Formats: sequence, C-alpha cells, structure tokens
Amino acid sequence: MGRSFTEDESINQANVAILTDAFWRERFGADPKVLDREVRINGIPRKIVGVLSPGFRFLSSEARVFVSLKWNEEQRGPKARHSGGGGTHMIARLKPGATIAEAQAQIDAHNTTVEKDNPEAKMMAEAGFRSPVVSLHGDHVRSIRPTLLLLQGGVFFLLLIGAVNLVNLLLIRASGRAKEMAIRQSMGAGRRHVVTQVMMETVSLTSMGGVLGVIVGAWGIRLLEILGANRLPLGAHVAFDGWLASIGLLGAVVLGIAIAAPIAWFNLRSHLANALQSESRTGLRHGFIVAQIALAFVLLAGAALLGLSLKKVMAVSPGFQPDHVLTGEFTIPWQPEAKNRVELADRLLELIRQQPGVTATGAITYIPLSGDSPKSAIAPKDYVPPAGQSVQGHYTYGVIGDYFSALGIPLREGRFLTSDDSHRPERACVVDEDFARRYWPNGGALGQQVVDGGNTDPQQGGRAPNVSTIVGVVGAVKQTALTEPHGQGAVYLPFYIENSYYFVVTRTSQRPEAFADTLRKLVRAANPSMGIDSIRSMETRVSDSLIARRSPALLAGIFAGVALLLASIGTYGVLSYAVAQRTREIGIRMAVGAQREQISAQFLKIGLRLLIAGTVIGLIGAALAGRALQSVLFDVPALHPVTFVVTAGIMTLVCLVACWLPARRASRTDPMEALRAE
Repeated sequence: MGRSFTEDESINQANVAILTDAFWRERFGADPKVLDREVRINGIPRKIVGVLSPGFRFLSSEARVFVSLKWNEEQRGPKARHSGGGGTHMIARLKPGATIAEAQAQIDAHNTTVEKDNPEAKMMAEAGFRSPVVSLHGDHVRSIRPTLLLLQGGVFFLLLIGAVNLVNLLLIRASGRAKEMAIRQSMGAGRRHVVTQVMMETVSLTSMGGVLGVIVGAWGIRLLEILGANRLPLGAHVAFDGWLASIGLLGAVVLGIAIAAPIAWFNLRSHLANALQSESRTGLRHGFIVAQIALAFVLLAGAALLGLSLKKVMAVSPGFQPDHVLTGEFTIPWQPEAKNRVELADRLLELIRQQPGVTATGAITYIPLSGDSPKSAIAPKDYVPPAGQSVQGHYTYGVIGDYFSALGIPLREGRFLTSDDSHRPERACVVDEDFARRYWPNGGALGQQVVDGGNTDPQQGGRAPNVSTIVGVVGAVKQTALTEPHGQGAVYLPFYIENSYYFVVTRTSQRPEAFADTLRKLVRAANPSMGIDSIRSMETRVSDSLIARRSPALLAGIFAGVALLLASIGTYGVLSYAVAQRTREIGIRMAVGAQREQISAQFLKIGLRLLIAGTVIGLIGAALAGRALQSVLFDVPALHPVTFVVTAGIMTLVCLVACWLPARRASRTDPMEALRAE
C-alpha cells in the first residue's frame, strides 16, 4: 500500500517511514487505514507513507521499518562523496541489455571528471579507493562462496562414490545372473526385454534411495538451522520445499538410468560376462574399488584439513576476555545536541553499574565480531604517507564508561578513556598497539595527536580538523574475525561521535544470559523511548563468528564418514564375491595341502593392492583438494604431511577390516564341502 520515498522528502528532511508487512500486521493489526498515521522511531514521530509486500526481504536484512535518507544540497555535492565512513551503500538496476562492464566504465569516467576539480577525490583515488560495480547477489555472498562451492564439491564426490559402489555391486549381481540371462535370451527374450528389466530394477533401487534421501534431506535442513546457517548471508532463505524434493527425486531417477546402462550392456554381452567372471581378481570391478578408495581418501583428507584449520582458529586469542560478558545493541532517541546523548548513556550505565554482580559496564559504537567495523582515514597530525603507499584506514569507535575493563581489553600504557572524557572540551583518544606500532615503532605514542578527516584544510574544500590527543594504548583486538590479520589498527574516541546506535557491554559475576531481562528493564528505566536488541553473551558472538568455518568442517566430516563406509562396503563386496567365485579352487588347494594362512594372505594381498593403488591416487587428489581449500584454511598448508599420513592410516585400517572378513571366510572353507558343492 502507499508509495515509496520521494527525492523532495530526502532533500527537505521529511520524517517519513515505510513499514514491512510483518511489522504492519504485528504493530498495527493489519489496519488498512495505516497510511498517514504516525510511528515513533528513536523518539521521532514519522508519517507512514507505505507498506511493503509480504514477500519483500532485502538480502539478509532483518529491518522491519525503512526511513528516508536525509541530505542537503551540499551533502549531495562531489566534495561529500567520501564522507559517511562507508555506512551508506548504493544500489542500481541496469537498463535492459546493459552490462556491468559498461556501468563500470561510466562510473570510472564520472570519477575522472570529479577528480579534476576536487583535491580530496584525487587524494582518495591515489590512495587506491575505487567505485567497483559488482553483482548485488555476488557481493552479498562473496564471503561464503568458496565454502559453498567446496561443500558442493564434497556432495558431488559422495554421490560419485555411491554411484560407483552401486555399479560395482550390481555388476557382481549381474555376474551371478549371467547364466540366467543367457538362458532367457536363448529362449527368445529380446534385447529390449533385458534392458527394460535391468532399467526397472535399477531405477526402482535408486528411486527408493531418493525417497529416503528426501526424508533425510528434510531433517538435514533442520541440522543446518542448528548449525547456525540462518546467520550466514541469505541463510534465512534456506528451506526444504517441493521444488527441492522434486529435484532430488528426479536426480535419483536420472542416476538410476545412468547406472543401468553399464549393467544392461554387461548382460547383453554374455561372452564378455564370462570373461569378466573368470578373471574376477582384476578388471573393471577392481578399478571401481580403487576409484572409491581414492575418492574417500580425498574427502577424508579435506575434512581433516578443515578440522585442523578450525582447531587453529579456535585457539586464536580475540584480544579480550569473552567470559561472563553480556552485550546488547541499544538505540538512543534522537537528540538535537550530543550532550543529551551522552547524558542518556551515562544514566543507563549508572543504572547497570548499581546492579549486584556487575563488575564493569560500558558502551561502544560497534563491538568486536558484530559484523560491522567501520574504518576512517585517521592518522597522526601532519602525517604524510611514504612514496608509493596509500592512506591507511583504521577502525574508529566511540566509547563511554568502563568499556575496556568490561570486555577485558588489556592496557599497555597510559590510561583508559572514561565517561569524563565525553564531557571535556579537549579531545582525547586511545589507540591500540597495532596503530601505535605502525606510526611509532620505537614507542612514544602517548601525547601524540591524531587527525580524523583526510584533507583537513577548509580553504581547499576539506573539513575542519578533528584533532585528538592519545592518552592510552590498549591491546589489539580481533574486530571482524578471529582470522583477521594483525596491523589493522584501531582508534577509540569519546562518546561524542554522532551516532544513535551503540552496544552496551556488561561484565557480571553471574551467568551472562541471566542478566538479560534485567538489562531490558534498565534500558526502559533510563528512557522509555530507548530500545535494546540483539542481547547475547560475548562467548556466543565469538562462537557465531565461526559458523562459516565450523559448519563446513562438520559437514565435511559427515561426508568423509559416509564415504569411508561406502568404500569399506565396496571393498568387502568385491572380495566376498571373489571368495564365492573361487570356492572350488580354494577347496582343491586346501585338499592338496595349502595352509589356511596362505589362503587368507592371498585375498589380503588383493585388498592391499587395491588399497595401495587407491591411496596413491587419493594422495594426488588430496593435494589438489588442499590447494582448492587454501582460501578457506587458516594457518594450514595445502600439503600437510601429518594429515595425509593419518588419513592413509585410517583408510588402511578400515580397508584391512573389509579385506580381512572375506579372507577369514576363505581360510575356513571346508575342502569336501567346496568340492561337493561344485
């Protein structure tokens, strides 16, 4: 219902809003006369001008209300294009027939024109900043694309192992029915009849497997939810539906037809069947076993590399102490002066500080691992980058209260920021050791001044300088991920940064989650217009940051386990068939004096030859897989000898058990019963 925002509303800074369908139904009872009514957001009354359709969802956003961006004519000019700290993103729809490359060329041409009359734009371009035009979907899933592709590769390998195993076992079954097929064909059964029978049997088999797969797949979607897939980009869209089930069942039928082809060909070539039957120790079936072992080896080695990588990531120190810390994102109502925002934050922190069990509390614009860590071109005063180097972007945050103590960030020298710093006219700041080491490698960061704002000469079109004096140096913190490289640098400023959204951090002596309800009540007590959301312990946030690594490692482990099981079943099936086919030979050899150990060793040698061949091929495949995994591995080389040796040991153990069972049965063959049966 209603309409979208207009450009005049943005320029004139009108207070308007558009609701999502869910918010409209929940908060307004799906009132059809909701348009032109008011909704209060951050203490500001806004007129409702539209309601979105039920199916609308912007990528992974959980937004329930959209408000119009506001700007004036000066902010629309070229000189303001680099302001905002990267918090605003632009989206465009290409014209029919237009390509991304064409759009990129037009944007580049526009930037070149702007740089001629704008020194700041030229400086940003020389520093390496660009305006890349990319696919919206591709950009959104970029972080997990390699992981998803590797998981799809694992699924394909597992399907291939299952298909190879099924072909092998069906070939064994066909060998046992060679005489039956020959008799049927001699009695008039045509090729079409034989092919139809084989096709029906095989497709029925794979279709039943497909039905079972659909059931397990529906449960698997639930498993993905437990693993936290809904927190990945577009993860909330992952669902099991009829379309997905249809694809699975159709795939099972197609697989059945593909598997039936070699079986039918085998049955129609009776002379070839007899040849293969008499030479069961070599040939096609053994080649299939080698392929299974090799594929299982690749999956097992890949899962081991991912598991080792996850273990190393979990051992990384985040730079703070996440235990007994509760966090939540709260919104301060809009105030005309920064002083009022500081007073509201002070009031909330004081209420929290008075609670029993609270040892420290503070607030910050963005906490580590929250998914958003803005950077700005902040640098020492009068700093000039060396030739060939660009301006370094550093994480920049606003803090108040005992934030550093609450999160357990160590103090290296100087002092922490306090709430009093937000009330002083002199600007102070704290930097982390990475920032201090970059600009003052020999020490001496305390007392130095830093400037935020790129070109700070107002006469040349720059902004007025924001100069702050360094009063402390703290430990470096992993801001975006535990795998984040060192040297990013962070600057912490007092709470006078213009912002409405902050994270409160509270260290308690009790279980953090038990303090959640109290925190909600305290926020309302500080100001009824303030809201708080995303209340979670810091340990949970650290754990959630590992979802993109933990889930693939677990799923790869499941794939590898199934692959190992299939490989052992295939090896056992082939060797069991070999024992059954050579029962008479075994009986004769034992009748003329062959020992049981000799008979057992004969079949163990067959299995060992298959194992060695599969392992050698698997080692090559595992090395290639390690290179493919390199982009998602952390501190683990593509060629990890220990992992490959352990993988080979596991494969050997499993395959030897699969070989030993039929070998043991062969060694216990009774010569008289074997000869009598023949």
